[in-house]
Amino acid sequence: MNEEQHQPEKLPVFSPVQRLWQSAVTFFLYLKNTLFSDLKSFLKWLVIALVCGIVIGGVGTAFHMALGWAEGFRAEQSWLIWLLPLGGLFIAFLYRFSGMEADPGTDMVLFSVRSEAQVSWKTAPLIFAATVVTHLLGGSAGREGAALQLGGSLGQTLGRLLRLDLKDMHIITLCGMSAGFAALFGTPMASAIFAMEVVSVGVMYYAALVPCVLAALVASQLSFACGSHATTFALLESAVPQITPLVLAQVMGLALLCALVSILECLVFHKVSLYYRKYLPNSYLRAMMGGLLVALCMFLLQTSDYLGAGTHVIQRAIDGEARPEAFFLKMLLTALTLGAGFKGGEIVPSFFIGATFGCTVSALLGLPPQFAAALGLVCVFCGVTNSPLASFMLSLELFGGQGCLLFLLAIAVSYTLSGYYGLYSKQKILYSKTRPVFIDTQTH
Repeated sequence: MNEEQHQPEKLPVFSPVQRLWQSAVTFFLYLKNTLFSDLKSFLKWLVIALVCGIVIGGVGTAFHMALGWAEGFRAEQSWLIWLLPLGGLFIAFLYRFSGMEADPGTDMVLFSVRSEAQVSWKTAPLIFAATVVTHLLGGSAGREGAALQLGGSLGQTLGRLLRLDLKDMHIITLCGMSAGFAALFGTPMASAIFAMEVVSVGVMYYAALVPCVLAALVASQLSFACGSHATTFALLESAVPQITPLVLAQVMGLALLCALVSILECLVFHKVSLYYRKYLPNSYLRAMMGGLLVALCMFLLQTSDYLGAGTHVIQRAIDGEARPEAFFLKMLLTALTLGAGFKGGEIVPSFFIGATFGCTVSALLGLPPQFAAALGLVCVFCGVTNSPLASFMLSLELFGGQGCLLFLLAIAVSYTLSGYYGLYSKQKILYSKTRPVFIDTQTH
């Protein structure tokens, strides 16, 4: 064999000037093909997020103020509860007259983010008016679910005006949801993460991170500037136990019980709605009878604790005081209210249910009642929404970060053990909660 055949191929030798030139060309191509494109997209969504934050934040702030007025007026006029059946008839008429009688509400907003379906512009004014009527007349409902519909509807309306394509419409819907939630609740971190997390469990819409965070910040700050306050609950530092093996076991035990409560809540909400539609298929009759049933329950209970969202009861629970039956009564009355066709939300009632339940079982587990109520609040929220990251952010914003590691542990356990149940039937569970397996199923 010729020895020359064994010689390795000689690579070309570049001079320092040539190497510098190659580096410059590579950097220029990076700027042209990647950085400039990313910067263009970033600036586009910067502007869109600001617009969403201002517009949807402004409407959300007006919604928050209207609800505040409605709840204040109702507290002074207790007889208004007897008008709840008429309020139900009015809401049913509004939705039928506008051709939105079959509107699936928050489910439609979630479904639109991963499909070509669109949320009607009518959803925003309808949910605004119907939720104010529900709270004015004493329906047992929250408001954040309404904020998601309000934000999603307005976000898609802005998207159509801006002629965005389908993928961008998905992002602006999430952007609107974040802004609406933040304006009403004053928790921008949880609002942004919740919108990206709740649609498809197991997959985060990271492309919407900047728009959602910015829109939530702008909306919350606009709400604060108009006199609103962030929703927070005072949790004494002395109520948070030190981390020990016993405390870890107690926290996990509470999280397990809260996971079971979250499953029960989802079943009660879905079954009550199903029975309403089965035995009272006419929307007018359903709304009137549902309103009358709720009013009679309130009369028999002789308390205003279950009217509206019940934020004052949540604070009492976190102060260490709750009636043992409160969590179930709130669960039942909220299901009777929303299942009949009244509007609002399930999130703050879930806070109520979790806080009162946690406070009630604290003695059984040996935990301070105040801390158990706080844990119960975020654990039940996590269980019914399947949103662990948003739940942890919520714990930071509501309680100031005290005992954050214990909150994180409790949320993780609640998420894992709450099964594939959820408040929203159009929510997708893409990955198993216990194994790294793609399952692509909807919540029960």
